[in-house]
Amino acid sequence: MNITKKAMENHQKLFPEIGVEGTYDEELMEILLNFNFDEVLQHENLDERTRQMVILACTIASQTPKRYEVFVKAALNVGVQPIEIKEILYQSIPYVGVLKVLDLLEPTNKIFEERGIKLPLEKQGTTTLEDRFEKGLAVQKSIFGDAIDQGYKNSPEDQIHIQKFLSDNCFGDYYTRNGLDLKTRELITFTLLISQSGLEPQVKGHIQGNLNMGNNKQVLIDTVTTLLPYIGYPRTLNAIRCINEVAK
Repeated sequence: MNITKKAMENHQKLFPEIGVEGTYDEELMEILLNFNFDEVLQHENLDERTRQMVILACTIASQTPKRYEVFVKAALNVGVQPIEIKEILYQSIPYVGVLKVLDLLEPTNKIFEERGIKLPLEKQGTTTLEDRFEKGLAVQKSIFGDAIDQGYKNSPEDQIHIQKFLSDNCFGDYYTRNGLDLKTRELITFTLLISQSGLEPQVKGHIQGNLNMGNNKQVLIDTVTTLLPYIGYPRTLNAIRCINEVAK
């Protein structure tokens, strides 16, 4: 197999337990390794931990449980903390749905146990049933500003409960948690959205949210570049178009 030195080094750093010789399709692996683990990395500047966190989120949104398990191990190998991995799972629920996430909890815990990580992990929730709406609304406004008030003002009466769900559940139950800061949560959310199809309005909203949180245009371009091998060119080009429209 004709694999570049850099590709081999990067692959072994993430997957020291996985060899590349004698795989099920060496010709395909040669293409994938050289592109994913060398060429792509020449054109983005994410740090290794962030890179693996967004790829992990992508595997959740893409509903690829076997690849998810592989990348959980890779994330641990480069210093992503167990709490961060578990919070990526929590953060995914409002954006991909609970059905895509629940089945990943058991294999995640199994990998943690295999690595000697004590379970259960420390709880990260910061809200109660009584204050989750208030705290969630405050987080929404800290990210999106006056757009939240406009959303409530413009909502038809028979749909106002969706606005309230966004405040108390999406943001109150999840964004207020410890383990990941808001800047990272917004980048994970951006990843979850661009890893699915037909979500351009939400992608644009969270591009603005990322910009407001300090993830500038280059960070978003770097994230899309990182994810290109995993989400394909159509979704990549859609994401780039959304970034260009919002960031200008």
